[in-house]
Amino acid sequence: MSGELLYRNALTRPADLDDWVREGPVAVTPDADGVLLSSAGGRDDHWTLWCPEVFGDRIRVSWDFSPREEPGLAMLFFGAAGAAGGGIFDDALAPRSGVYPQYHSGDIRTLHVSYFRRRWEDERAFHTCNLRKSPGFHLVAQGADPLPPVVDARGAFYRIEVVKDGADVAFSIDGLPLFAWTDDESTGPRVRDGRIGFRQMSPLVACYRNLEVHSL
Repeated sequence: MSGELLYRNALTRPADLDDWVREGPVAVTPDADGVLLSSAGGRDDHWTLWCPEVFGDRIRVSWDFSPREEPGLAMLFFGAAGAAGGGIFDDALAPRSGVYPQYHSGDIRTLHVSYFRRRWEDERAFHTCNLRKSPGFHLVAQGADPLPPVVDARGAFYRIEVVKDGADVAFSIDGLPLFAWTDDESTGPRVRDGRIGFRQMSPLVACYRNLEVHSL
């Protein structure tokens, strides 16, 4: 059961993302079914897009995802905050431009799940969903990726869900549980309150809609 609705964004037009913070060359274009997100740069120009809200330690995040052009990779950051305290936009933190090491081994503490991993040949050969904890690039959980390639998805949407219940994290797609993990802090202090953010690796083009964040 979902708790209180903390944030909702239908993602029906590019203007719905006007107040999100962009890091890297993200392109936001309209689509009949939602909002298309892709890179406005080259094949190696990736990006992150941060929600303007800060959320607590016990939340359920869900959204509809439809891959349209591959290869590429999609992920969600959650619980993102400064590694030494404070927010991810504090002046004391290093600038970020969408380059992945700035997020996984920089000065922010966050969890991130990658759920459409088709950027590299080895990812396409064996599909998994990965949960990593930063800083430190710790792979803490992994599960099978049930999403089909673009040619077979044929524009279909899949409901992605991340549940963060304090130290416990669970991930599912279309109601299918894919992994669960409990942070014992062996990889550093536990991720707590923070922001959520979408990230894609170029040249992925994907459509998003119906983002909701509920309390638990």
